[in-house]
Amino acid sequence: MTAAQPSRFPLTSKQSHAVSASFLGWTLDAFDFFVLVFLVDVLAAQFHVPPAKIIFTTAATLAMRPVGALIFGLLADRYGRRTPLMANVVFFSVVELLCGFAPNYTVFLILRTIYGIGMGGEWGVGASLAMESVPSKWRGTISGIVQSGYSCGYLLAAVAAKVVLPLWGWRAMFWVGGLPALLAFYIRYKVTESEAWKQQRMPEFRSIVSTAASHWKLFLYLVGMMSCMHFLSHGTQDLYPHFLKSTHGFSTSTVANIAILYNVGSLLGAVIFGQLSERIGRRRSLVTAALLSLCVIPLWAFGGSLGVLALGAFLMQVGVQGAWGIIPAHLNELSPAAVRGLIPGLTYQLGILVASPVNTVEYALRDRLGYSWALAGFEIANIILLTVVVGLGPESKGKEFLVEAQGGTGP
Repeated sequence: MTAAQPSRFPLTSKQSHAVSASFLGWTLDAFDFFVLVFLVDVLAAQFHVPPAKIIFTTAATLAMRPVGALIFGLLADRYGRRTPLMANVVFFSVVELLCGFAPNYTVFLILRTIYGIGMGGEWGVGASLAMESVPSKWRGTISGIVQSGYSCGYLLAAVAAKVVLPLWGWRAMFWVGGLPALLAFYIRYKVTESEAWKQQRMPEFRSIVSTAASHWKLFLYLVGMMSCMHFLSHGTQDLYPHFLKSTHGFSTSTVANIAILYNVGSLLGAVIFGQLSERIGRRRSLVTAALLSLCVIPLWAFGGSLGVLALGAFLMQVGVQGAWGIIPAHLNELSPAAVRGLIPGLTYQLGILVASPVNTVEYALRDRLGYSWALAGFEIANIILLTVVVGLGPESKGKEFLVEAQGGTGP
């Protein structure tokens, strides 16, 4: 009994700090992005533009994320995970802070576009650091925890919309987003470099690019899968607060309460399905979570009361983020060791480049189909496609990252 107890959660202090840094980085990055979804109408009035132009800034942010993934991914494979992660956190935090000083729409659009570079760089570096730092048998669980940082960031943005916005206004929402720069100090003093990277480090950028290019078939598959995944997440999250306001007339406070509720569902889903993936595999768990989201679309999009819509939103995000909770482990296990800093993050962010018009498309479909059918119809088609793509794809669950572990000579 005593001997078995430590294996319940066998993370050392160094491993825990690596996971914490990845989780917090993704949490704060997501917070900086989702602040905007609660300010669509406020910013439209402030800058004297239609809401569609504010929604377009989210597309600009998403479209620039591959640039950040490429830059910081190359740096992570060449120089390690730790230093690029620190630089990335400072970068996106400073740009977010500057958004709060934007004097007009043009400056705001430029800043949100630049912010996309920082947002795009964080996930790949942080995920590779965390996945390389933990035991393989705990990778699915830790994957869910790390990815749940995205939901935590959304939840914190909803709390800020209830607390910060009414008291200090929209600019303060972005100023708060500058605080994550302090995370760089934590990384600097508590996080150690990945041993797996040290074993597989590449001597030059040219070697990194050529290694990635040699796996082009896998690369294209992962981009396709991640495109469907981003259609799933951003297609169900980004416009939902605006849908609740404009279609059902709910107040900002009520919408924030619903967002808090469905982000609790997101947290549960990421951890539950991350753990489940250790038992039934990455692909089966991901498909199961996606099908849950498909089943609750009637409640989520067509609910006739606050209670039904809230329940639908909660269950929708259990499924959506349940699927996403598997992604850090799945992408890192499928990626070649020498380019594990680049390929997971770049395919993740190229997927968002493909999916970046999702908000504009759904908003345009609203005029033809109505808001409910615009959201529902788009996601029904996407979830069906996603289950086919994932079901036919590869899996490398439990793959060892350390050379010593493969050779049996590790500590």
